[in-house]
Amino acid sequence: MCEGAIPKLGTTIHISALDGIINVNSLFTLAVFIGLAWNPHDQGNSLSQDPSCIAKPKIVEDLVSFHVYSFSCFLFSSLIALCLKQAIRLAKSAHFPTVFTLDLALINKTALRVGYLVSAAGSVLGSVFLMLGLINVVQVKLGILGCGSMHTYGAIIPLVIFVPLGLLIYVCTVFYAFTR
Repeated sequence: MCEGAIPKLGTTIHISALDGIINVNSLFTLAVFIGLAWNPHDQGNSLSQDPSCIAKPKIVEDLVSFHVYSFSCFLFSSLIALCLKQAIRLAKSAHFPTVFTLDLALINKTALRVGYLVSAAGSVLGSVFLMLGLINVVQVKLGILGCGSMHTYGAIIPLVIFVPLGLLIYVCTVFYAFTR
């Protein structure tokens, strides 16, 4: 523990929260792998009939790049959460027996909060890159945005509304928990 840090008690509640972060990141990582397994260069992928609306190679390159960035962010976030979880488990002491179902441990509250914040930032960035990758998937499958296809806009508009809205709620909740 850092010098001058006030010891605080960590419980299974912290471990459960970290498990939640890890589980959600795992699901998103699976989605990224499925996206990377798909071959966007296949000529039969596009549902657009107009040759000028077929996605250019730059969009396909961005699709792969965004998926890799997303995977990196989710992996980073999960590794930070796993480190925090392990640190809590290692901090368990014989001085703090199990009370009901709560395992108590001395932890540095500031370090725990910073770890949660860094892990949450990785999850948010991973979600943003996944959304950008999905926008490119839609452009490859349904035609580029410049063609004005209602199907393309119908797929992308909810994506760019609901994902940032969900991320805003998530960030507000993380900051609320960070200040408590």
